[in-house]
Amino acid sequence: MENRKCIFCGHDIEPASGIIYIRKDGNIMNFCSKKCRVNMIDLKRAARNVKWTNEYHRIKEMRKA
Repeated sequence: MENRKCIFCGHDIEPASGIIYIRKDGNIMNFCSKKCRVNMIDLKRAARNVKWTNEYHRIKEMRKA
């Protein structure tokens, strides 16, 4: 099985679950939930500014060090 990660929050996606979004230019985006898809596609939020994403915590830890 192929391990996939959510493009927005960075969490692992279980096989046979999640959402695959394909843009008009052919770019494939894997999302773990509707919450991640809506935040990235519809609301146009950056993962680095949303507190529950792995990207936010990674940047926060880099600033501490």
